[in-house]
Amino acid sequence: MVGVYFSGTGNTKYCVSKFLEYYNDKKENDLYSIEDKNCITKIKESNDIVFAYPIYYSDIPIIVKDFLNNNKEIFKNKNIFIIVTMGLFSGDGTGCSARLLKKYGADIIGGVHIKMPDCIGDVKLLKKDIEGNKKTVEKADIKIRNTVANIKKGKYPKDGLSLISYLLGLFGQRLWFYNKPFKLKDKLKIDYYKCISCGKCSVNCPTKNLRMIDNQPVPQGNCTSCYRCINNCPECAITLIGSKVYQQGSIEKYLVRK
Repeated sequence: MVGVYFSGTGNTKYCVSKFLEYYNDKKENDLYSIEDKNCITKIKESNDIVFAYPIYYSDIPIIVKDFLNNNKEIFKNKNIFIIVTMGLFSGDGTGCSARLLKKYGADIIGGVHIKMPDCIGDVKLLKKDIEGNKKTVEKADIKIRNTVANIKKGKYPKDGLSLISYLLGLFGQRLWFYNKPFKLKDKLKIDYYKCISCGKCSVNCPTKNLRMIDNQPVPQGNCTSCYRCINNCPECAITLIGSKVYQQGSIEKYLVRK
């Protein structure tokens, strides 16, 4: 099984890598970001795929939706298991991509929702301290391990794939925040008094939304709301939804070293 994913701050990459580790009983696995130029080739070569992404406002990140729509022909007759990561709630997070993938001829064999540390650095709502986030990751690891154990027994979870899940996602968030990620495409803000022109945001941006012009990062109106730049800015000079960075996070902070 090949892993294909999009990950802003590392949560989703961690989950799909742990899934494959338990599934294949080995540390090193075929794992490809949708940003990787080899990703499409690997999907074409593989029959069984685990597809993973974070969910924003009970919807798919723009970059993931574009990837599916722009490469729809490669998913025909593929067996796909979907992993979705979230800070709190998603309803039908897996269903959002499952509906597209089914339309493109894929067979959705199951899906799982996994709660991970909140990555939205400029909103206070879901913030936990480092120990709290470590516990969240530990619980996620247990759920992934149990999910794989059940799959090996032929029991595939169906998180987010039912009609009830669809209604929860639709009425619980999407109708309230209709097209919110798309509306945020040109809302990224940079405090140039704080900015030290290090260029980390530009290098790390998956959509090339941040372009260095006259030694300053300038948004190009193509933000996918992944919070990668916000969580990696050394001066906390970037915000999207809020106006202040309350907490920066990446998965490396929350892993328990053994």
